[in-house]
Amino acid sequence: MTEPEEHWDLEIKPTGSLFDLKLKDVWHYRDLLLLLVRRDFVSFYKQTVLGPIWFFVQPIITILVYNLIFSNLAGIKTDNIPGPVFYLAGTIIWNYFAECLTKTSTVFKDNSAMLGKVYFPRLIMPLSIVLSNLVRFAVQFILFILLLGYYLIAGYPIAPNAYLLLFPLLIIIIAALGLGFGMIVSAVTTKYRDLSFVVSFGVPLLMYTTTVIYPLSEVVKKYSNYSWLIKYNPLTPVIETFRYGFLGKGSFSWDLLLYSTIFTIVVLLAGIVVFNKVEKTFVDTV
Repeated sequence: MTEPEEHWDLEIKPTGSLFDLKLKDVWHYRDLLLLLVRRDFVSFYKQTVLGPIWFFVQPIITILVYNLIFSNLAGIKTDNIPGPVFYLAGTIIWNYFAECLTKTSTVFKDNSAMLGKVYFPRLIMPLSIVLSNLVRFAVQFILFILLLGYYLIAGYPIAPNAYLLLFPLLIIIIAALGLGFGMIVSAVTTKYRDLSFVVSFGVPLLMYTTTVIYPLSEVVKKYSNYSWLIKYNPLTPVIETFRYGFLGKGSFSWDLLLYSTIFTIVVLLAGIVVFNKVEKTFVDTV
């Protein structure tokens, strides 16, 4: 008589391979992932007066300041695109990347109490940050569409085209790039806290090496010797493609977009591998 086959909800196995990304475990805990996304969204705005309206307030104030300083005072051209919609296109993309990077980079430190007591795939935590920030991005993207519609109706030289269909790919690249860099920084800061200070002041400075407040064409025209630094920033092809698709102006290159995609894949895989390695022992160092 054969014994009935037993099925277990959880199996404790030996340490896996360094390159085991544990994506199957993440899928198994997808309900927890959605719960954490909801927690992040609710807790951040629960005790605020304006609540999610801050999603609109921040980019509006930002583009007004950019338009005053960089367009009116500094005279930086915007490819004949109205300043507010030009700056907003770059700002919402940049904000999503910056939020994913900065919040993911402190995930071990910020959640050390919970991570040290309860088992679940640690990759759930940075993924929840990326998804919760995606909600914020979606709200700001609606603001961008409304502003774009206003300028289209007003007859400004804006011409959306078929390249806007690349929009989902661009969001995946930005999310993956912020997630990858954030996990690498988070893993390293478990031993070297100094890196967290570098991130805090380095990320705002990094914005000026992307085309958030100026078009790539102006950099190539006026600063050709240094244009490669901006051109091969993996964020630049994403922002330029976004503007080219929705506004009809900007610099688009399949080669640069492919470069940005490959760069992002390498950073993401490296981030997952490093993160999974450190999460086994981070409790001893955090």
